[in-house]
This record gives sequence, C-alpha cells and structure tokens, in this order.
Amino acid sequence: MSKHILVIDAGTTGIRALIYNEQSQILSQAYTEFPNYHPQPDRVEQDANEIWSAAKAMIAQALKHISLQMNDISCVGITNQRATTVVWDRKTGQPVTRAIVWQDTRTAGRVQELAEQWGEKVYSRTGWALAPVYSSLSLEWMLENVAGMREQAEAGDLAFGTIDSWLVYCLTGGEKHVISTSNASVTGSYDLTQDEWYQEWLAALNIPLSMFPEVCDDAAVIGLTDERIVGGSVPISGLIADQHSALFAQGCTKAGMIKCTHGTGTFLDMLIGDKPVIDVNSGICCQIAWRKNGKTHYALEGYAGCTGSAVQWLRDGLQIIDSSAESQAVASKVEDNGGVYFVPALTGLSAPYWDPYARGSMLGITPGTTRGHVVRATLEGIVYSIRDFINAMQSISGYSITQMSVDGGAAKNDLLVQFQADQLGVTVIRPRNVEATSLGAALMAGLGAGIWKSEDEAFSIGRNKQTFTPQIDEQTREQQYAMWTRAVERAQGWSK
Repeated sequence: MSKHILVIDAGTTGIRALIYNEQSQILSQAYTEFPNYHPQPDRVEQDANEIWSAAKAMIAQALKHISLQMNDISCVGITNQRATTVVWDRKTGQPVTRAIVWQDTRTAGRVQELAEQWGEKVYSRTGWALAPVYSSLSLEWMLENVAGMREQAEAGDLAFGTIDSWLVYCLTGGEKHVISTSNASVTGSYDLTQDEWYQEWLAALNIPLSMFPEVCDDAAVIGLTDERIVGGSVPISGLIADQHSALFAQGCTKAGMIKCTHGTGTFLDMLIGDKPVIDVNSGICCQIAWRKNGKTHYALEGYAGCTGSAVQWLRDGLQIIDSSAESQAVASKVEDNGGVYFVPALTGLSAPYWDPYARGSMLGITPGTTRGHVVRATLEGIVYSIRDFINAMQSISGYSITQMSVDGGAAKNDLLVQFQADQLGVTVIRPRNVEATSLGAALMAGLGAGIWKSEDEAFSIGRNKQTFTPQIDEQTREQQYAMWTRAVERAQGWSK
C-alpha cells in the first residue's frame, strides 16, 4: 500500500499543503497567501488564527485534489517561518494578540539598551547576535505593552511558541505544546552550550519560563492530529524550521556542505558537525540544524532579511513588474546594472552588519537609468548580500566553499543564479524542484515515522540538477563588490 506524507509549509507570506509519496514525489499541493499587517513602519504582524484557517483550508484542498481522506495519510511534517512569536491563552486556545513576525524591528531601541551588558553574552550562549529577530525580545515587548498579558503570564495562563508550535497545538486540539530543536535554537532564547532554555536571559527580561514549550526532536512522533478537527488521527512525526529543512533536503548531511535559499530573505546555511561553533565577532549565527534519534547536528548561518521581498516591492510598491517571475525578463533587457546599486535594506541589514536602522538605498541613478537597470540591480543586491558574510562563514568553519546548492522561489531565476556563481566564484547547483523546504519536512516526517529506515534510503531517489559556473574574472568581480560596499556604507544607520 502506498505511503502518503502530508507536509504543511508555513512561510512568511503564505501556507502550502503538499502530499508526497514514498518516492519523494509531490502528488498534490495547494497554496494560499495570508495577510501581513504593518500598523507602524517598523512593525510586521500576522493573525495566528488566519494562519491556522489557511492551513486547514489548504490541507482539505490538497487531499481533495487526489481524492484522499486524512486517514489515508501516513504521517504529517511541518516546516515554518522562524522566530515569529505567537502567544495564546491556555484556557481558551486563542491568540491574545497578533504574532510578531521575524522581520519586525520594533525592539531595535531595546537591542541598543541591552547591547553593552548582554550583547556578547547572549551571542556566546544562543549563537545569535542580539537583534530584533529575537523572539525573547518580542515576548518582552508584548508583556510590557499588551494590556493584561503580564498578569496572565505570571499566572501561568499563557503559552508561547513559534509557528510550528502553534500549528501542532491546533492540529492536536490543544494536547501538545512543543517546539522542534531547530526552531528553538533561532528564538534567541535557547542556550546552545547547556542545551536548554536560557533561563538567566529570560529572567533578566522578566519572562516566565512557564510560557515556553517542550523541546522535541525534529524527526520523531510527537503527537496525533485530532480527528474531530482534521478528520483523521495521524502521527505528526516531523517538525523542522524552513532553512534547516532546505539544508536537509539538499542532502547537506556532512560537515562543510552548504545550501542557499532564496525566499522572502536569503539564507546561507552550512552543516558543521555535532558541536556548536560560535564566533561573537563575525555576525554569523550558529544554530541547531536538526536533532534526530537524540543526536544534535549544528549549522552556521548568514542571512539577509529582505531579498525576495525586495523583488515583491518592485511588483507591489514601485509597480514596475507585474510578477516576481517577470524580473528575469526585464533585467535581461540590459547588459549590466548601468552603474546602479540597490541595497535591499527595507527592514534593516542582517548579517554581518545587524543594523536595524539601515534602509533600502539605490545609488548610481543617471538620466540613462531604465526599469531594466533597477530590476537588475535588485537581483544583484540579493547576491551581494550573500557575499557580505560568506568569507566569515568560511573562516569560522574552516571549510572552503567551492560549491553550493540553491533553492527557493527566486532560484528559478537563471540571471540571479548565474550572477551568484559569478560574484561568489563558486559552482552553484540547482535541483529541478527548487521547493526544498517542503521536501525536507517530508523526509524528516518519513524518517520520524519509519517510512524510511535511514537517511541513505530516504535520499536514494535520484533528482535532476542544473549547474552554473563562474563566467567573469576576478578583477571584475572585485570591482563590482567594491562598489556594493560603498553603497552599503551609505545605507547604514539611515533612520537612526
């Protein structure tokens, strides 16, 4: 009898439900977007109930497309946007306020206040530079600014989680309050050196530890879906954060292997082994890649928070392209960027700068600048953002990067991927299916439920790939990057 794996891929802008078979093939999928709210320029919020409603609707659609019922599903895997902070009432099961999304920068001022006393200390323990992306800082803000939350939290009535926690809570009818190790390690609340919630830090922020979920393996049966809610009782056997899921899906299971995901942001992840390596001077993050069978694997990460979303801004804000996919055709109408450089710091700069006050900047505009130059500069800015931290990652890890796998929606763009090979001076490998995030969750869930007995068995299915190699010389590469560096200097600290 065929095995079916349901994957819920909860991204920053939408929900996708996919059904895989045991050959890692997608049989059905359904997708919808949900709203992001911006009550102030530095704020990005979501309604957790809208996320859950979207997830339920997409599960139903994906099942209906191939005439399956929930009880025909062998197991469920979940992958999700990271560090988005959800708080709900344990008694009612309802969110007490909107979720604060990982792109939100409202706590930038608080980061500055805490930096001298706590900056290096929390970095050395959590593996993440102190920044507004910390879920712990979002929690502190909620407790201080949302009426009644402090009292509820101190009474033990509130539960905190990331999107995986929230979806599991909803799917199990409130039975499970958990978080995967991969998600826990990117909350700015987890002590990698002690492998537990960082209690000293949370106490300093006056956040009750009772709010926090149980930490579980990324591949393991952690509960059953509630039949009354989704029409079947199915084991949930895979929970993994999106970037970690893509790393696994790309077959990066040995130290030194690396992948780059182009989504809302761009994330470069390298597996480094079974011990954390934290360099507080680098701006590079260290995190748990995943935990399977009780064994923890660690990774380094550099990320730029606003890359794919900058292309969306060309579509929705400037309205100079009709779709993100059109960016390649428009950018290809010009031979180069015409001297235009775009720093996509629409929500600040991430690694290695960690500057929440930086803002998007476009320099080098002349009377000859066209729509094509602007679009091309935006695509190139995505790649330059990666180069900003790739050297630090090589130095910390001790591994030289000569090849990387690429995935995510923007990885379909040939011009972008070729420029990535050119500017980084590496071979870039793109799989036929660039939706690696959902595949990783399917593999984790299948391993957690015993559909595959080993990683070798799970990865035995062949996948077609395309290779891009550098086409420019070193001098050109360095001249282009020097101009980018000048542009970044001008973007930094703009809104401070």
